[in-house]
Amino acid sequence: MEINKTFKYSFKTRWSDFDPNRHLRHTAYNDYAAESRVRYLNEHGFDMARFSKENIGPILFKEETTFYREITMGEDITIELFLEGLSENGERFKFLHKIYKENGVLSAEIIVLGAWLDLIKRKLTQPPADLVTTFKTLTKSENFEEIVLGVKN
Repeated sequence: MEINKTFKYSFKTRWSDFDPNRHLRHTAYNDYAAESRVRYLNEHGFDMARFSKENIGPILFKEETTFYREITMGEDITIELFLEGLSENGERFKFLHKIYKENGVLSAEIIVLGAWLDLIKRKLTQPPADLVTTFKTLTKSENFEEIVLGVKN
């Protein structure tokens, strides 16, 4: 198993992502973070067809954004994804997204806490073992923690 695999993805921002202050609107940061997670999963064999076959989908319990520097109209961004937390069975996960301006300056950090939903039973479930293994290969954040089920994070 390859450990500490860094995942970075660059995006060209769109005109519609900016607000009247001519900087990236706050919700666009979260949209790009979600897109980076989807691209990470797709690149590792977990596309919509796979999730449909497994009858699972990711859900979020918490999303926290900290802003440092504005991204102005026309700037593109790069997102670096880190594993911030994982339960032993992979049911719960936590990701850290670091969003950088095109000059490399850290613009924002987004932390999401989520789990896997069985789309038939509508209950939380353990994902396939190969998905847990994939998560474990992602570079861990400095604040990585094991998520203990039954304990509020």
